[in-house]
Amino acid sequence: MARRKRERKKLPDTPVKTIIDSLTHDGRGVAHVDGKAVFIDAALPGEELEFVYTDIRRDFAEGRVVKLLSKAECRVDAECPHYDVCGGCSFQHVASSEQIHIKEELLKEQFKRIGKLDIPEIWPSLDGPHWGYRRKARMGVKYVAKKGRVLVGFREKRQPFLAEIESCKVMHPVIGTRLMALSEMIGGLTIREKIPQIEVAIGDEDCVLAVRVLEPPTDEDKERMRSFAHKHNVTLCLQSKGPDTIAPIDGEPVVTPTYALPEHDIVFRFRPAMFTQVNYEINRLMVNRVIEALDLTKDDVVLDLFCGLGNFTLPMARYAGKVVGIEGDLPLVNHAQANARLNNLDNVEFHAADLSKAIVDLPWAKQRYNKILLDPSRAGASEVLHHFKQWQPESIVYVSCNPSTLARDAGILVNDLGFKLVKAGVMNMFPQTAHVESIALFNAADR
Repeated sequence: MARRKRERKKLPDTPVKTIIDSLTHDGRGVAHVDGKAVFIDAALPGEELEFVYTDIRRDFAEGRVVKLLSKAECRVDAECPHYDVCGGCSFQHVASSEQIHIKEELLKEQFKRIGKLDIPEIWPSLDGPHWGYRRKARMGVKYVAKKGRVLVGFREKRQPFLAEIESCKVMHPVIGTRLMALSEMIGGLTIREKIPQIEVAIGDEDCVLAVRVLEPPTDEDKERMRSFAHKHNVTLCLQSKGPDTIAPIDGEPVVTPTYALPEHDIVFRFRPAMFTQVNYEINRLMVNRVIEALDLTKDDVVLDLFCGLGNFTLPMARYAGKVVGIEGDLPLVNHAQANARLNNLDNVEFHAADLSKAIVDLPWAKQRYNKILLDPSRAGASEVLHHFKQWQPESIVYVSCNPSTLARDAGILVNDLGFKLVKAGVMNMFPQTAHVESIALFNAADR
C-alpha cells in the first residue's frame, strides 16, 4: 500500500517582529523566536525587522524580510538589479569594505566553536576587485516558452528555477555584459531546448564558452554560433557528453585558455571544464602567501595534497628542492604534468590517488616530507590527516573554501596530532557572496 504524502501545514502569513542576533556560515541572519532559531535571508546582526515564515521545521525555521525597522550601519543598496531574485550573490546588501570583516569574524567563531581553538594571530586579509572578478562559472540555460526567450545565468535564491537576468556584475565583463546577446543567439538555434548549460572559462587572453548540447546542432546553428563568437571575440565549443568531449565547432581553431603567475614565471594551460580559481587576482596573492608562509628553500621536500592543476605545486617548485603533487582527478594530473614540462620544471612529480582511501602502501606516501600544503574540497581532509604523524612535517599550510571543515581539521591537527596553530586568515576570493576562502599555518610542536 502506498504511503500517503504528508500534507504540508499552511504557514502563518502574519509578519513577526524580531531582532537579528548573528549570521550563519552562508550569510543568513539568525533570530530566535519562541525558542527556535529562524534563518532569514539578507538580514544583518542588530537589525530589527518584520519577517514572514517561508518554512518551519522541528528544530529551526526560515523566513523572508518584509520590513526593516532599523538598519545596520554596513547595509547598502545592492548594485545589481537582479539581486533580490538571482542566487548567484548573497552579500550585495553588505558594504564591500565590511564583507571581509564579517568573514574574518566567522572564521574565528568556527575555529572556537568547532575546532575548540583560538587563533593566535590573524593574517591581514587578502582583498582585490569586488566586481567583474569571476572568470569561471557553470551557467544554466533554459528555453522558457511562456517568456518567449532563453534564460542564461544562475538559479533563483533557494529555488530550482533559473533566474531571469540580463547581466551579471560579478562575472568578468566579457560575459557579464553579454548575457542578453548570448540568450538571443541561443534562442535562434533549432536546438535551443537541448542546451542545459554553458561552461565559462576566461583566461588571461581568451574566453572559452563550452556549450553542452543534447542534440547535434544543424549547419545553420553552427554558423549562428560562429557569427556570435567572432562578433564578441570569444571561442565557442560544443560538449556532447562528458568534459572530455569539449571540442571546437567544425572548422574553428582549438583554443586552450591560459593564466599566468608572473611573479613566479609560471604559465598554466587548462581545459574549460577543469577546476581553476574563479578570482585570478586573489589567486596570485594567495599563491604568494602560501610560498611566504612555508618559507621554502632548496632543502625542502614538499607534499601538495589535492593539488589539482598544480596551481601551488609549480610555483613552489621554483623555490623548493622537490615538490610532489597528489590529485584524485587523472585528467588534472595529466595536465599538471604537461604544465610542469611547459614551465621546464624537473623537480616536481604528480600522482593520481583518492585521498579519502588507504594510501599508506603507495610509494609516494612512504617518502618523508618536511613541509605540506593541502587545498581540499569543501568536505575537508579529515581522512588523510592521520598520515601527517608518519610524514612529520615541520610546517603545514591549509587552504580551504569551507571554514567549518577547516576548523574541524585544525582541531584534529592541534588537539589530536600535536601540531601548533600559528595563524589563520581569510582571502576575499568571492566578493558579494557569503563564501569564505581561508588559510591556516601550523608548525610542529617543537618549532
